[in-house]
Amino acid sequence: MKKIYYAVVTYTVLGVLSGLAYREFTKSMDFTGQTQLSTLHTHFLALGMLFFLIVLLLDGVFSLHNAKGFNAFFWLYNAGLAVTTGAMAVRGSLQVLGNNDPLPALSGIAGLGHIGLTVGLVLLLVVLGRAIDLNQAAAKRVAQG
Repeated sequence: MKKIYYAVVTYTVLGVLSGLAYREFTKSMDFTGQTQLSTLHTHFLALGMLFFLIVLLLDGVFSLHNAKGFNAFFWLYNAGLAVTTGAMAVRGSLQVLGNNDPLPALSGIAGLGHIGLTVGLVLLLVVLGRAIDLNQAAAKRVAQG
């Protein structure tokens, strides 16, 4: 449970810092155009902080961290988010620096990050289903006496 909390704290800090970095970096470069840096903080806050706050609540109800597959979900999702946001940060920084045609490989790298996020979400749903089944079975045993 504690590692989920640490993920929430980490993504909160990354979200706030990336928003600050975006503002200061674009201001120092006199940049006024579109850049992927403008949505980086939103990705950290929504896909990181808010997502893991929800997982933390679900863990409190269903003890997800005890379910088979939880660690695989946790680390795969985090890796997918790290790859995705890393590619966004590089692409956005290159855009601010004047490279409007960033490295084509960044799209492939970001795609791999999105695949990691997707597989992580599927694993979360599997883990949640298992935890619900265990919870219902335990409740049935208690009711039967």
